[in-house]
Amino acid sequence: MEKTITESNYEYAGFWIRFGATLIDTIIVMIVTYPLLVTIYGWQYFGSANLIAGPADFFISLFFPALTMILCWSYFQGTPGKKVLNLRIVDADTGNSLSLTQSVGRYFSYFLSIIPLCLGLMWVGFDRKKQGWHDKLANSVVLREKRRGTESVSFPFS
Repeated sequence: MEKTITESNYEYAGFWIRFGATLIDTIIVMIVTYPLLVTIYGWQYFGSANLIAGPADFFISLFFPALTMILCWSYFQGTPGKKVLNLRIVDADTGNSLSLTQSVGRYFSYFLSIIPLCLGLMWVGFDRKKQGWHDKLANSVVLREKRRGTESVSFPFS
């Protein structure tokens, strides 16, 4: 379990890498939840007009993914998608892992970020610290290791 960011070799993670991490997480959630939902409700689940098909749907589609995300933020500094891309979610003031309270607040703040045409999510692309509204409300930042200089491209000329 990683706790504190103490080194100055980190930078704020921008919009596109965070979008990539979210895409990875979404695919993982779909791989886990869709087979369960089809097993319980059948294929007609996907054509249903009901917002929630039943108690199992609530737990599989909403409760467990939310709980998993909150616990991953608090205890591992990121979801699987963020870990794959070497991103860390930390407290903006201390660099420590988020508290459970911060993680719950960050989760519910996502809705405030999404409601006005996802403006709160896109804010990451314009903010100096690359914080979305949900980050600002939870006092969190998403970090990545600073990009190290890569070797220059060279081709052998004959």
